[in-house]
Amino acid sequence: MRLTVLGGGGFRVPLVHRALLEDAGDPEGRVTELVLHDTEPARLDAVTAVLAHQSRQQPDGRPAPAVRATTDLDEALRGADFVFSAIRVGGLEGRTRDERVPLGEGVLGQETVGAGGVLYGLRTLPVAVHIAERVAQVAPDAWVINFTNPAGMVTEAMSRVFRERGLGDRVIGICDSPVGLCRRAARALGADPDRVDYDYVGLNHLGWLRRVVVDGRDRLPELLANRGLLESFEEGKLFGADWLQALGALPNEYLHYYYFNREAVASIQQAEATRGEFLRDQQARFYEELRSKDPADAFAAWDRTRLEREETYMAESREASGGWERDTCDLDGGGYDRVALALMRAIARNERTTLILNVANRTAVPGLDAEAVVEVPCLVDAGGARPVSAGAVASDQLGLILSLKAVERSAIEAAADGSRAAALRALALHPLVDSVRVAERILDKTGGW
Repeated sequence: MRLTVLGGGGFRVPLVHRALLEDAGDPEGRVTELVLHDTEPARLDAVTAVLAHQSRQQPDGRPAPAVRATTDLDEALRGADFVFSAIRVGGLEGRTRDERVPLGEGVLGQETVGAGGVLYGLRTLPVAVHIAERVAQVAPDAWVINFTNPAGMVTEAMSRVFRERGLGDRVIGICDSPVGLCRRAARALGADPDRVDYDYVGLNHLGWLRRVVVDGRDRLPELLANRGLLESFEEGKLFGADWLQALGALPNEYLHYYYFNREAVASIQQAEATRGEFLRDQQARFYEELRSKDPADAFAAWDRTRLEREETYMAESREASGGWERDTCDLDGGGYDRVALALMRAIARNERTTLILNVANRTAVPGLDAEAVVEVPCLVDAGGARPVSAGAVASDQLGLILSLKAVERSAIEAAADGSRAAALRALALHPLVDSVRVAERILDKTGGW
Protein backbone atom coordinates (compact mmCIF):
# COMPACT_ATOMS: atom_id res chain seq x y z
CA MET A 1 0.00 0.00 0.00
CA ARG A 2 1.35 3.42 -0.93
CA LEU A 3 1.03 6.51 1.28
CA THR A 4 1.93 9.93 -0.13
CA VAL A 5 2.68 12.72 2.32
CA LEU A 6 2.28 16.25 0.97
CA GLY A 7 4.47 18.53 3.04
CA GLY A 8 6.89 15.63 3.23
CA GLY A 9 9.74 17.85 4.37
CA GLY A 10 7.73 18.95 7.39
CA PHE A 11 9.10 18.61 10.88
CA ARG A 12 6.48 16.13 12.11
CA VAL A 13 6.75 13.66 9.22
CA PRO A 14 9.05 11.36 11.27
CA LEU A 15 6.11 10.83 13.65
CA VAL A 16 4.04 9.45 10.77
CA HIS A 17 6.94 7.22 9.72
CA ARG A 18 7.36 6.00 13.32
CA ALA A 19 3.68 5.06 13.47
CA LEU A 20 4.06 3.07 10.24
CA LEU A 21 7.04 1.22 11.70
CA GLU A 22 5.01 0.33 14.80
CA ASP A 23 2.08 -1.01 12.75
CA ALA A 24 1.88 -4.69 13.62
CA GLY A 25 -1.37 -5.41 11.81
CA ASP A 26 -2.17 -7.53 8.78
CA PRO A 27 0.75 -7.30 6.32
CA GLU A 28 -1.75 -7.08 3.46
CA GLY A 29 -2.97 -3.71 4.71
CA ARG A 30 0.38 -2.25 5.73
CA VAL A 31 2.04 0.73 4.05
CA THR A 32 4.95 -0.62 2.03
CA GLU A 33 5.92 2.60 0.23
CA LEU A 34 6.07 6.13 1.64
CA VAL A 35 6.32 8.94 -0.90
CA LEU A 36 7.32 12.35 0.42
CA HIS A 37 6.45 15.46 -1.58
CA ASP A 38 7.65 18.95 -0.79
CA THR A 39 8.54 22.10 -2.71
CA GLU A 40 11.85 22.45 -0.81
CA PRO A 41 14.44 19.74 -1.64
CA ALA A 42 16.66 20.63 1.33
CA ARG A 43 13.85 19.91 3.77
CA LEU A 44 13.15 16.60 2.05
CA ASP A 45 16.83 15.66 2.41
CA ALA A 46 16.79 16.51 6.12
CA VAL A 47 13.66 14.50 6.85
CA THR A 48 14.73 11.45 4.83
CA ALA A 49 17.95 11.38 6.88
CA VAL A 50 15.88 11.14 10.07
CA LEU A 51 13.67 8.43 8.54
CA ALA A 52 16.72 6.42 7.49
CA HIS A 53 17.88 6.24 11.09
CA GLN A 54 14.40 5.29 12.34
CA SER A 55 14.21 2.49 9.78
CA ARG A 56 17.50 1.02 10.96
CA GLN A 57 16.20 0.91 14.52
CA GLN A 58 13.29 -1.36 13.57
CA PRO A 59 13.50 -3.94 16.40
CA ASP A 60 11.77 -7.06 15.13
CA GLY A 61 13.07 -7.35 11.61
CA ARG A 62 9.85 -6.27 9.91
CA PRO A 63 10.60 -4.49 6.63
CA ALA A 64 10.31 -0.71 6.86
CA PRO A 65 8.35 1.10 4.15
CA ALA A 66 10.45 2.10 1.16
CA VAL A 67 10.86 5.89 1.19
CA ARG A 68 10.93 8.00 -1.94
CA ALA A 69 11.07 11.81 -2.16
CA THR A 70 10.01 14.09 -5.01
CA THR A 71 9.16 17.72 -5.74
CA ASP A 72 6.77 16.75 -8.56
CA LEU A 73 3.18 16.71 -7.30
CA ASP A 74 1.67 14.45 -9.95
CA GLU A 75 4.52 11.98 -9.61
CA ALA A 76 3.95 11.88 -5.86
CA LEU A 77 0.21 11.29 -6.27
CA ARG A 78 0.28 8.69 -9.01
CA GLY A 79 -0.56 5.24 -7.63
CA ALA A 80 -1.27 6.48 -4.10
CA ASP A 81 -3.78 4.61 -1.96
CA PHE A 82 -3.79 7.34 0.70
CA VAL A 83 -2.72 10.97 0.45
CA PHE A 84 -1.83 12.71 3.71
CA SER A 85 -1.92 16.49 3.26
CA ALA A 86 0.09 18.46 5.82
CA ILE A 87 1.24 21.49 3.87
CA ARG A 88 2.13 24.96 5.13
CA VAL A 89 1.57 27.55 2.43
CA GLY A 90 3.85 30.53 2.98
CA GLY A 91 5.95 28.64 5.50
CA LEU A 92 6.53 29.88 9.03
CA GLU A 93 7.21 33.38 7.72
CA GLY A 94 3.61 33.46 6.60
CA ARG A 95 2.48 32.23 9.98
CA THR A 96 4.41 34.94 11.82
CA ARG A 97 2.73 37.57 9.67
CA ASP A 98 -0.69 36.02 10.32
CA GLU A 99 0.00 36.35 14.03
CA ARG A 100 1.72 39.73 14.20
CA VAL A 101 -0.66 41.79 12.04
CA PRO A 102 -3.77 41.02 14.15
CA LEU A 103 -1.80 41.51 17.38
CA GLY A 104 -0.87 44.96 16.11
CA GLU A 105 -4.59 45.69 15.98
CA GLY A 106 -5.14 44.39 19.51
CA VAL A 107 -6.87 41.13 18.52
CA LEU A 108 -5.75 37.52 18.73
CA GLY A 109 -2.87 36.45 16.53
CA GLN A 110 -2.96 32.64 16.40
CA GLU A 111 -2.42 30.10 13.65
CA THR A 112 -5.93 28.64 13.39
CA VAL A 113 -8.13 30.79 15.64
CA GLY A 114 -9.37 34.33 15.06
CA ALA A 115 -8.00 36.64 12.39
CA GLY A 116 -4.77 34.65 12.08
CA GLY A 117 -6.69 31.50 11.26
CA VAL A 118 -8.73 33.32 8.60
CA LEU A 119 -5.57 34.76 7.02
CA TYR A 120 -3.94 31.33 6.99
CA GLY A 121 -7.05 29.88 5.39
CA LEU A 122 -7.23 32.54 2.70
CA ARG A 123 -3.63 31.81 1.73
CA THR A 124 -3.93 28.02 1.97
CA LEU A 125 -7.31 27.25 0.41
CA PRO A 126 -6.35 27.87 -3.26
CA VAL A 127 -3.39 25.49 -2.94
CA ALA A 128 -5.47 22.86 -1.11
CA VAL A 129 -8.17 23.02 -3.79
CA HIS A 130 -5.52 22.62 -6.51
CA ILE A 131 -4.20 19.55 -4.69
CA ALA A 132 -7.71 18.08 -4.50
CA GLU A 133 -8.11 18.64 -8.23
CA ARG A 134 -4.83 16.89 -8.99
CA VAL A 135 -5.71 13.95 -6.70
CA ALA A 136 -9.08 13.65 -8.43
CA GLN A 137 -7.33 13.59 -11.81
CA VAL A 138 -4.22 11.50 -11.05
CA ALA A 139 -5.33 9.24 -8.17
CA PRO A 140 -9.15 9.24 -8.10
CA ASP A 141 -9.32 6.08 -5.97
CA ALA A 142 -7.11 7.52 -3.22
CA TRP A 143 -8.38 8.59 0.17
CA VAL A 144 -7.24 12.06 1.27
CA ILE A 145 -6.44 12.54 4.96
CA ASN A 146 -6.17 16.25 5.65
CA PHE A 147 -4.16 17.67 8.53
CA THR A 148 -3.48 21.02 6.85
CA ASN A 149 -4.77 23.87 9.00
CA PRO A 150 -7.29 25.37 9.38
CA ALA A 151 -8.30 21.72 9.11
CA GLY A 152 -12.09 22.04 9.05
CA MET A 153 -12.10 24.85 6.51
CA VAL A 154 -9.56 23.13 4.26
CA THR A 155 -11.30 19.75 4.49
CA GLU A 156 -14.61 21.30 3.44
CA ALA A 157 -13.06 23.05 0.43
CA MET A 158 -11.25 19.88 -0.71
CA SER A 159 -14.37 17.77 -0.14
CA ARG A 160 -16.35 19.98 -2.52
CA VAL A 161 -13.90 19.16 -5.32
CA PHE A 162 -14.36 15.41 -4.81
CA ARG A 163 -18.15 15.63 -4.63
CA GLU A 164 -18.32 17.78 -7.77
CA ARG A 165 -16.42 15.02 -9.60
CA GLY A 166 -18.61 12.24 -8.25
CA LEU A 167 -15.85 10.78 -6.05
CA GLY A 168 -17.89 10.83 -2.84
CA ASP A 169 -16.72 11.60 0.68
CA ARG A 170 -13.09 10.51 0.27
CA VAL A 171 -11.58 13.57 1.98
CA ILE A 172 -11.39 13.21 5.77
CA GLY A 173 -9.87 15.73 8.17
CA ILE A 174 -7.98 14.74 11.30
CA CYS A 175 -6.77 16.55 14.40
CA ASP A 176 -5.04 15.33 17.55
CA SER A 177 -6.67 17.82 19.95
CA PRO A 178 -9.97 15.93 20.51
CA VAL A 179 -8.34 12.54 21.06
CA GLY A 180 -5.84 14.11 23.46
CA LEU A 181 -8.65 15.67 25.50
CA CYS A 182 -10.63 12.42 25.57
CA ARG A 183 -7.69 10.28 26.63
CA ARG A 184 -6.64 12.69 29.38
CA ALA A 185 -10.19 12.80 30.75
CA ALA A 186 -10.42 9.01 30.78
CA ARG A 187 -7.07 8.63 32.55
CA ALA A 188 -8.13 11.18 35.17
CA LEU A 189 -11.05 8.86 35.94
CA GLY A 190 -8.73 5.85 36.17
CA ALA A 191 -10.24 4.32 33.02
CA ASP A 192 -8.52 2.75 30.03
CA PRO A 193 -8.83 5.40 27.27
CA ASP A 194 -9.18 2.67 24.64
CA ARG A 195 -12.21 1.14 26.38
CA VAL A 196 -14.23 4.35 26.77
CA ASP A 197 -16.90 5.90 24.53
CA TYR A 198 -16.83 9.66 24.02
CA ASP A 199 -19.53 12.14 23.06
CA TYR A 200 -17.79 15.07 21.38
CA VAL A 201 -19.26 17.74 19.11
CA GLY A 202 -18.09 20.85 17.27
CA LEU A 203 -15.85 22.11 14.50
CA ASN A 204 -12.09 21.76 14.28
CA HIS A 205 -10.50 23.59 17.25
CA LEU A 206 -14.01 24.44 18.48
CA GLY A 207 -15.48 21.41 20.22
CA TRP A 208 -16.73 20.08 23.55
CA LEU A 209 -16.49 16.69 25.27
CA ARG A 210 -19.99 16.12 26.63
CA ARG A 211 -19.91 12.53 27.90
CA VAL A 212 -17.24 10.03 28.99
CA VAL A 213 -18.95 6.62 29.02
CA VAL A 214 -17.24 3.84 30.97
CA ASP A 215 -18.99 0.44 31.07
CA GLY A 216 -22.23 2.04 29.93
CA ARG A 217 -22.19 4.86 32.50
CA ASP A 218 -21.42 8.51 31.84
CA ARG A 219 -18.72 9.49 34.33
CA LEU A 220 -18.21 13.08 33.17
CA PRO A 221 -20.45 14.43 36.00
CA GLU A 222 -18.21 12.58 38.47
CA LEU A 223 -15.12 14.16 36.94
CA LEU A 224 -16.65 17.65 36.91
CA ALA A 225 -17.64 17.34 40.56
CA ASN A 226 -14.13 16.42 41.71
CA ARG A 227 -11.89 19.52 41.66
CA GLY A 228 -8.75 17.49 42.36
CA LEU A 229 -9.32 15.10 39.45
CA LEU A 230 -10.50 17.89 37.18
CA GLU A 231 -7.40 19.99 37.65
CA SER A 232 -5.03 17.03 37.39
CA PHE A 233 -4.78 17.23 33.59
CA GLU A 234 -4.17 19.87 30.95
CA GLU A 235 -7.66 21.14 30.13
CA GLY A 236 -8.62 21.28 33.80
CA LYS A 237 -5.58 23.40 34.58
CA LEU A 238 -6.13 25.56 31.52
CA PHE A 239 -9.79 26.44 32.10
CA GLY A 240 -10.03 25.98 35.88
CA ALA A 241 -12.50 23.82 37.76
CA ASP A 242 -14.94 26.67 38.44
CA TRP A 243 -15.50 27.46 34.77
CA LEU A 244 -15.69 23.81 33.69
CA GLN A 245 -18.26 23.08 36.41
CA ALA A 246 -20.28 26.10 35.29
CA LEU A 247 -20.01 25.01 31.66
CA GLY A 248 -20.91 21.37 32.31
CA ALA A 249 -18.56 20.10 29.58
CA LEU A 250 -14.86 19.84 28.77
CA PRO A 251 -13.88 22.25 25.97
CA ASN A 252 -11.17 21.67 23.40
CA GLU A 253 -8.03 23.52 24.48
CA TYR A 254 -8.40 26.05 21.66
CA LEU A 255 -11.58 27.39 23.26
CA HIS A 256 -9.29 29.03 25.80
CA TYR A 257 -8.84 31.75 23.18
CA TYR A 258 -12.60 32.38 23.25
CA TYR A 259 -13.39 32.02 26.95
CA PHE A 260 -10.25 33.87 28.14
CA ASN A 261 -9.59 36.08 25.14
CA ARG A 262 -8.31 39.18 26.94
CA GLU A 263 -5.88 37.17 29.04
CA ALA A 264 -4.66 35.15 26.05
CA VAL A 265 -4.08 38.23 23.87
CA ALA A 266 -2.26 40.01 26.68
CA SER A 267 -0.04 37.00 27.31
CA ILE A 268 0.89 36.68 23.63
CA GLN A 269 1.62 40.40 23.37
CA GLN A 270 3.91 40.25 26.40
CA ALA A 271 5.82 37.20 25.17
CA GLU A 272 9.25 37.62 23.62
CA ALA A 273 8.05 35.87 20.47
CA THR A 274 4.82 34.55 19.03
CA ARG A 275 4.47 30.81 18.57
CA GLY A 276 5.16 31.21 14.87
CA GLU A 277 8.33 33.19 15.53
CA PHE A 278 9.53 30.60 18.03
CA LEU A 279 8.95 27.73 15.59
CA ARG A 280 10.45 29.66 12.68
CA ASP A 281 13.69 30.21 14.56
CA GLN A 282 13.73 26.73 16.10
CA GLN A 283 13.19 24.95 12.80
CA ALA A 284 15.67 27.14 10.96
CA ARG A 285 18.31 26.01 13.45
CA PHE A 286 17.22 22.40 13.12
CA TYR A 287 17.32 22.23 9.32
CA GLU A 288 20.63 24.08 9.23
CA GLU A 289 22.10 21.73 11.83
CA LEU A 290 21.09 18.71 9.78
CA ARG A 291 23.09 19.79 6.75
CA SER A 292 26.30 18.54 8.35
CA LYS A 293 25.12 15.57 10.41
CA ASP A 294 24.97 11.85 9.70
CA PRO A 295 21.58 10.09 10.05
CA ALA A 296 22.09 9.07 13.70
CA ASP A 297 22.94 12.64 14.72
CA ALA A 298 20.11 13.94 12.58
CA PHE A 299 17.62 11.79 14.46
CA ALA A 300 18.94 12.94 17.84
CA ALA A 301 18.64 16.58 16.75
CA TRP A 302 15.11 16.00 15.53
CA ASP A 303 14.01 14.21 18.71
CA ARG A 304 15.46 16.94 20.92
CA THR A 305 13.75 19.65 18.88
CA ARG A 306 10.45 17.73 18.87
CA LEU A 307 10.41 17.48 22.66
CA GLU A 308 11.08 21.21 23.03
CA ARG A 309 8.26 21.91 20.60
CA GLU A 310 5.79 19.77 22.53
CA GLU A 311 6.80 21.14 25.93
CA THR A 312 6.21 24.73 24.77
CA TYR A 313 2.88 24.05 23.02
CA MET A 314 0.26 26.70 23.96
CA ALA A 315 2.73 28.19 26.44
CA GLU A 316 1.08 31.61 26.32
CA SER A 317 -2.30 30.12 27.28
CA ARG A 318 -0.75 28.24 30.20
CA GLU A 319 0.88 31.50 31.29
CA ALA A 320 -2.46 33.29 31.09
CA SER A 321 -4.06 30.60 33.28
CA GLY A 322 -1.49 30.82 36.06
CA GLY A 323 1.63 29.32 34.55
CA TRP A 324 2.48 25.60 34.70
CA GLU A 325 4.61 23.10 32.85
CA ARG A 326 3.23 20.28 30.72
CA ASP A 327 3.74 16.88 32.35
CA THR A 328 3.92 13.38 30.88
CA CYS A 329 0.14 12.95 31.00
CA ASP A 330 -0.35 16.19 29.06
CA LEU A 331 2.21 15.25 26.42
CA ASP A 332 0.73 11.79 25.86
CA GLY A 333 -2.42 12.74 24.02
CA GLY A 334 -2.97 10.57 20.99
CA GLY A 335 -0.94 12.12 18.23
CA TYR A 336 -2.20 12.97 14.78
CA ASP A 337 0.16 10.30 13.43
CA ARG A 338 -1.65 7.60 15.39
CA VAL A 339 -5.05 9.01 14.38
CA ALA A 340 -3.99 8.89 10.73
CA LEU A 341 -2.74 5.31 11.07
CA ALA A 342 -5.94 4.18 12.81
CA LEU A 343 -7.99 5.79 10.03
CA MET A 344 -5.93 4.11 7.27
CA ARG A 345 -6.14 0.73 9.00
CA ALA A 346 -9.91 0.96 9.38
CA ILE A 347 -10.39 1.75 5.70
CA ALA A 348 -7.72 -0.51 4.19
CA ARG A 349 -8.40 -3.56 6.39
CA ASN A 350 -12.06 -2.93 7.17
CA GLU A 351 -11.15 -2.79 10.87
CA ARG A 352 -14.25 -1.08 12.19
CA THR A 353 -13.55 1.59 14.75
CA THR A 354 -14.81 4.91 16.08
CA LEU A 355 -12.67 8.03 15.63
CA ILE A 356 -13.30 11.75 16.08
CA LEU A 357 -12.86 13.17 12.58
CA ASN A 358 -13.70 16.12 10.35
CA VAL A 359 -16.35 14.95 7.88
CA ALA A 360 -19.48 16.16 6.10
CA ASN A 361 -22.24 16.61 8.65
CA ARG A 362 -25.03 14.74 6.89
CA THR A 363 -27.55 14.88 9.79
CA ALA A 364 -25.16 14.57 12.75
CA VAL A 365 -25.37 18.12 14.11
CA PRO A 366 -28.82 19.75 14.00
CA GLY A 367 -28.78 23.26 12.58
CA LEU A 368 -26.05 22.62 10.00
CA ASP A 369 -26.56 21.49 6.41
CA ALA A 370 -25.48 18.08 5.13
CA GLU A 371 -22.20 19.25 3.51
CA ALA A 372 -20.92 21.35 6.40
CA VAL A 373 -17.75 19.73 7.74
CA VAL A 374 -18.01 19.06 11.47
CA GLU A 375 -15.75 17.37 14.03
CA VAL A 376 -17.61 14.48 15.65
CA PRO A 377 -17.21 10.76 16.44
CA CYS A 378 -17.46 8.68 13.26
CA LEU A 379 -17.89 4.99 12.53
CA VAL A 380 -15.08 4.03 10.16
CA ASP A 381 -14.67 0.95 7.98
CA ALA A 382 -13.83 0.13 4.36
CA GLY A 383 -16.66 2.41 3.24
CA GLY A 384 -15.13 5.48 4.87
CA ALA A 385 -16.25 7.58 7.83
CA ARG A 386 -19.88 8.10 8.81
CA PRO A 387 -20.67 10.69 11.51
CA VAL A 388 -22.57 9.60 14.60
CA SER A 389 -25.62 11.67 15.45
CA ALA A 390 -24.80 14.29 18.06
CA GLY A 391 -28.38 14.94 19.06
CA ALA A 392 -29.34 18.28 20.56
CA VAL A 393 -26.45 20.74 20.99
CA ALA A 394 -26.43 23.32 23.78
CA SER A 395 -27.37 26.79 22.52
CA ASP A 396 -24.07 28.39 23.53
CA GLN A 397 -22.14 25.67 21.68
CA LEU A 398 -24.36 25.75 18.60
CA GLY A 399 -24.16 29.53 18.45
CA LEU A 400 -20.38 29.45 18.23
CA ILE A 401 -20.47 26.58 15.75
CA LEU A 402 -22.81 28.48 13.43
CA SER A 403 -20.78 31.69 13.69
CA LEU A 404 -17.54 29.93 12.85
CA LYS A 405 -19.10 27.96 9.99
CA ALA A 406 -20.18 31.27 8.44
CA VAL A 407 -16.60 32.50 8.79
CA GLU A 408 -15.21 29.34 7.18
CA ARG A 409 -17.56 29.52 4.25
CA SER A 410 -16.87 33.19 3.64
CA ALA A 411 -13.15 32.38 3.54
CA ILE A 412 -13.77 29.51 1.09
CA GLU A 413 -15.76 31.89 -1.13
CA ALA A 414 -13.03 34.54 -0.98
CA ALA A 415 -10.30 32.06 -1.84
CA ALA A 416 -12.33 30.72 -4.76
CA ASP A 417 -13.07 34.01 -6.51
CA GLY A 418 -10.73 36.57 -4.94
CA SER A 419 -13.63 38.52 -3.44
CA ARG A 420 -12.50 41.21 -0.99
CA ALA A 421 -16.08 41.43 0.28
CA ALA A 422 -16.07 37.74 1.19
CA ALA A 423 -12.61 38.03 2.78
CA LEU A 424 -13.77 41.02 4.82
CA ARG A 425 -16.87 39.12 5.87
CA ALA A 426 -14.76 36.15 6.98
CA LEU A 427 -12.64 38.39 9.21
CA ALA A 428 -15.31 40.76 10.50
CA LEU A 429 -17.81 38.02 11.38
CA HIS A 430 -15.28 36.17 13.52
CA PRO A 431 -16.28 36.44 17.20
CA LEU A 432 -12.69 37.36 18.15
CA VAL A 433 -12.45 40.31 15.75
CA ASP A 434 -14.19 43.17 17.48
CA SER A 435 -14.63 45.73 14.69
CA VAL A 436 -15.20 45.86 10.94
CA ARG A 437 -12.59 48.64 10.79
CA VAL A 438 -10.06 46.31 12.43
CA ALA A 439 -10.89 43.63 9.85
CA GLU A 440 -10.41 46.15 7.03
CA ARG A 441 -7.01 47.24 8.33
CA ILE A 442 -5.87 43.64 8.74
CA LEU A 443 -6.81 42.91 5.12
CA ASP A 444 -5.00 46.03 3.93
CA LYS A 445 -1.83 45.17 5.86
CA THR A 446 -1.69 41.58 4.66
CA GLY A 447 -2.14 42.54 1.00
CA GLY A 448 -3.71 40.75 -1.90
CA TRP A 449 -7.26 41.91 -1.20
